[in-house]
Amino acid sequence: MNLHALKIFHVVARSRSVTRASEMLRISQPAVTMQIRNLEKELGLVLLAPKGRGIWLTEAGTFLAGHAERLFALEQELETLVDDYRAGRSGTLRIAATYLPANFLLPSWIAAYKRKFAEVRLTQYTGNAQQSLDRLERYEADIAVIGGAAAASSWLTRTVLFEDPMWFVVPPDHPCAGKEVGLADLLKETFIMREEGSSTREMLLALCRMSSLAPPDIGVELGGMNEAVRAVAAGYGVLFASSAEVREFVDRREVVRVRVKHPEVKNPIAVYWREGEPLSGQAAAFVELITGQV
Repeated sequence: MNLHALKIFHVVARSRSVTRASEMLRISQPAVTMQIRNLEKELGLVLLAPKGRGIWLTEAGTFLAGHAERLFALEQELETLVDDYRAGRSGTLRIAATYLPANFLLPSWIAAYKRKFAEVRLTQYTGNAQQSLDRLERYEADIAVIGGAAAASSWLTRTVLFEDPMWFVVPPDHPCAGKEVGLADLLKETFIMREEGSSTREMLLALCRMSSLAPPDIGVELGGMNEAVRAVAAGYGVLFASSAEVREFVDRREVVRVRVKHPEVKNPIAVYWREGEPLSGQAAAFVELITGQV
């Protein structure tokens, strides 16, 4: 069936006038009439009959007009759905994130986003930097929000949101608690370390290399910052962490900062996506929202 001709018939049937349909469609009356006749010929049915200066629908025309109404209403609904999806007002958004943004930043960002885009289904995955980028590479996430300097790659686009200072913290009864010590002296202590692939671990090792110092002994290796800072609060080890992750513990005196003379280290909080690929409407709206909040 010629859908173009059906659309013209649909407009004629709704307006009950070839003249008005011609004006609405912005085509000539003879062109409208020809399309209707071609449709009648294709279907083997008489659809319209003259009625004074207007037209009326035959029984076949009424039958076809009813189905055409549903068809083009569905077309309009589909256009609206596609517009909403393209603009990021519906659909899905998958975010991979490291511990810091997942626990301290994303909850408020996601709440603000969902208040504005309630129809978007949002899923967050939490892991270390490498796991988050792996999800992005495997198309299991649309964007990744990472605390720390992830490995540079030609397939990534990176936008830094802000930089958070790195702190050394120890238990309150640790000999270095609240003091200023040299980096070399502190590195002689036993550390609690995040797992391999963690950006925090890589930043500490990079600081050791920059200062031409051997890395510290690892007393405990843990897979999450929450477990690591709680282990320090329980009375064991030294931890190198982003201030946002340990500030509440420091404020409550559950852990204590150690002032260390060393080149300033800051933890970049950045959003990543695949280079050369446009962000989906959902991801673009989220990135726009969070960049406006920092």
